[in-house]
Amino acid sequence: MNIDYYILAFSAITVVVTIWMGFWAAKQARTASDFFVAGRSVSVGWNASAISGEYLSAASFMGIAGMVMSSGYDALWYPVCYACGYLFLLLFIAGPLRRFGAYTIPDFAEGRYDSPLFRKIAVVFVLFIGFFYTMPQMKGAGTTLAYIFPGLPYWAGVVLVGAVITLNVALGGMKGITLVQAFQYWMKMFAISVPIFVLMAVYGSYGKQLEQNNYGMSSRQILMKDLPLPAGIHGKEVSFNFTAVTSDQLLQLYADLTKRTLIPPAKTLAAELDSLLQGKLTKLGLNRPFWPTNLFVGNSSSGATTSQLKEYIEQSFEACDLSLVAVGDAAFRVLPSSEVLAESVVVRKPLPEKAPGDATWLSPFGPLTTKAAKAAGITGEAAKPYSLLYTYSLIIALICGTAGLPHILVRFYTNPDGGAAKRTTMWVMILIGIFYVFPPVFGVMGRNLFPELYSGIGAKGTDKIVLELPRLLNEKYAPLGSILSGITCAGAFAAFMSTFSGLLVSMTGALAHDVYGRMLKPKSTPEQRMRMFKIASVLIGVVSILLGSLVEPLEINFMVGQAFAIAAASYFPLLFMSVWWRGMTMKGAAVGMLSGGICALIAVTLTNLSNLASDPGPMGKLFAGFAPMNDFWAQHPLLRILCEQPAIWTVPLAILLMLGLSRATQRDVPGDVRKKMLVLHAPEKLGLKQEYIQEQQVGGH
Repeated sequence: MNIDYYILAFSAITVVVTIWMGFWAAKQARTASDFFVAGRSVSVGWNASAISGEYLSAASFMGIAGMVMSSGYDALWYPVCYACGYLFLLLFIAGPLRRFGAYTIPDFAEGRYDSPLFRKIAVVFVLFIGFFYTMPQMKGAGTTLAYIFPGLPYWAGVVLVGAVITLNVALGGMKGITLVQAFQYWMKMFAISVPIFVLMAVYGSYGKQLEQNNYGMSSRQILMKDLPLPAGIHGKEVSFNFTAVTSDQLLQLYADLTKRTLIPPAKTLAAELDSLLQGKLTKLGLNRPFWPTNLFVGNSSSGATTSQLKEYIEQSFEACDLSLVAVGDAAFRVLPSSEVLAESVVVRKPLPEKAPGDATWLSPFGPLTTKAAKAAGITGEAAKPYSLLYTYSLIIALICGTAGLPHILVRFYTNPDGGAAKRTTMWVMILIGIFYVFPPVFGVMGRNLFPELYSGIGAKGTDKIVLELPRLLNEKYAPLGSILSGITCAGAFAAFMSTFSGLLVSMTGALAHDVYGRMLKPKSTPEQRMRMFKIASVLIGVVSILLGSLVEPLEINFMVGQAFAIAAASYFPLLFMSVWWRGMTMKGAAVGMLSGGICALIAVTLTNLSNLASDPGPMGKLFAGFAPMNDFWAQHPLLRILCEQPAIWTVPLAILLMLGLSRATQRDVPGDVRKKMLVLHAPEKLGLKQEYIQEQQVGGH
């Protein structure tokens, strides 16, 4: 097992600090209010950092870069829509939700409609969304541990990280985890930004990296691309004794084929090049007849086409560690390849067969949104409607899903009042907006500098580009690459640990507070509920670890997008309509939420199972029974898109059912709805705020 000890050290420091902070904060958490809502005393600055830390998951830290690298600019919808979702939260939900004074979203659901039954329905969706969202976090954990310890099974990383986070949550609850998550946001910001600045300083700026794709071909391909060839050569085969060519002849042949010359054209080429390279050709023995023994010349001595000859010439230079650098429209300079990097000239490595082409990668309808149409054999203009449908559905899922994630929403209950909740949301938008500048840069640089990852699958694929890319610096500045890679690994730990912590708190709170404290034992004491919180956290942690062990073949962001779709179709309509429409009834809200949420859940589960069945590894065997579904998807691309990204039909379905059934059951509108709407919307200075849950005032028993 070849372990990089710099990477191991930085990662270990992150885990140790996280555990220490968890133990320290655990001493501060004494009451039920501390465990569930951090005593409602978290300041705007701390809470904004903590929410940002919780929100920036493995999908944000690793998944966006991986998806930009694998799917191109299609994937930019993810960071853009993540940030837009918070604008929606700021404008419509955060303030009113906090003013209601609940502990959890099921609390709000019950209190808004005076319905204990609705609490049960809401709890179920907290668990559905939570477990779906923990799977990509676990994928991030398994990928990172497998990177740090080459040869370590993916599942081992899932188990180790899952156990650490479960311990942290069980010890300190919400109060403990707030401090940890706030620290982890700044850790992630440092870990994603510093390596990218260093990489750009060494390998070229973002613009230069992107330029390689704008041309649609690599630097070398640009140099060697087909230009009008001399009459008599173009389109015909030429015979050439390649093994006997001299350097002068080789360079002259290149000039003949491309109509381009090498600087300076008027002098003896080999001698001039030797002079330009300070005698390097002489040292290498290349100023004599050229014998490229390292080349596979095969049948090149005769019958080679002009394109083959150009390729051989290119290989000849490469075998001699020489690169051609364009210095004008029709001229190149020959440089040692090592000096090309020193001059910040971006040279892209050859892309493997599995990598998307440049035109596809740069297209707004790239590999991400054309997957279903491509599988069905639909291309070109005919595929565009499918791409548009996928894109719109993804946008709805990400924006509405952000405004419906229970583990994020519950954090607004930790603010002292609604005004603080809104200010917190504004700062969250700023903090995560800055963060999202960096992951796409990793994706673009990864395509040029680390294309080998296109050939990997599972934990060895593009999802680990953030971890791998800094290590390239070791070629010139060892051990700087290992140190920076260690920092990004530490950031990855912080990413999936903070989000998993929030999800665990959310799901554990639903079990300990809503199921145990409100349904099973409504007369339980705060101490009993705190004890149940610890037990429930272990139970939830074990289930999350088991689920996370199954999803290695799936992309992190792909799974996150689906978790958002479930939240968008269930909690988002409930919260938005409940906060802003006094005519909503419990029956309308419940039926709409159940219908939209369950339809989204079934749809994404079907596509995930069929995707797992395609895995060539053990997951493919485990889920082999779902393999025939892939044939069905290939014949019905429209159905595949509607199931893979169901928000475009499940969100309207939920809202329409809420509207229709609420209209039909108007007599069931809660009698005190005017008072509740006043509590939700009245400014704090009017003194109408209530605390639906009053336990914190008598906590500490």
